[in-house]
Amino acid sequence: MNTAEVLRVFGLEPRETRIYLALLESGPASIRDIADRAGINRGTTHELLKRMQPKGVVSFFPKGKRHHFSAEPPSRLRELALKHQAQVTEAMEALEDKVIPQLSHLQPVTGNADVHYYEGDDGIELVLKDILSTVSEHKDRTYCVYSAKAIRKHLYRPFPNYTRQRVKLDIKVRVIAIGEGGEEAPLADRKWIDEKSSDNAGSYIAIYPPKVALISLSDGDLPTAVVIKSPTIANTHQVIFNTLWGSL
Repeated sequence: MNTAEVLRVFGLEPRETRIYLALLESGPASIRDIADRAGINRGTTHELLKRMQPKGVVSFFPKGKRHHFSAEPPSRLRELALKHQAQVTEAMEALEDKVIPQLSHLQPVTGNADVHYYEGDDGIELVLKDILSTVSEHKDRTYCVYSAKAIRKHLYRPFPNYTRQRVKLDIKVRVIAIGEGGEEAPLADRKWIDEKSSDNAGSYIAIYPPKVALISLSDGDLPTAVVIKSPTIANTHQVIFNTLWGSL
């Protein structure tokens, strides 16, 4: 990460960083000089400086009829980072204890399935992370999948450490592999369906109540996924999986 990216994490937007760097180079300066050095118009520079003062990275002093500003020492940025860290920790605690429960009550309680669609590697990564997050809340920490040969080499492309994370969370998986192949892995039980037409079965179905995720490949090996949140649908798929598992 470069300087601007690091400072953005801790609350300085890119234009504020340009102003701060300009002040470090110039020393105390007027708004006009700061604006010229930073390449930002004076009105915007003035507003940004007012926002930067409470953050503790700039200060001002009167010089004649004008205000001159100066940059606080770079070591002050450490204080900004620590303050930001404390705020994030407090926000995370509030998120778990208050915000998520409050927002969850806003969702209507209906018998309809909650369906979400994802595509591309970023979307599949979200689905894989959702599997781990959801299953980690289960008492037995176990889920089931159908894994077709054609999709295996593409599935974990966006999340190569998926299996390692699953094992770290002590999550078990039962896999019905469609077609030959499929690597053995810790905390995984695997059975096979030796289907001659498995080359055309390019899908992965994860059953992790109350959800079912269906991941498949479209043209150009673009992965797409549909996640259905429905206890009824998930339990039905679980019954079918358990029955097939017992017969293999």
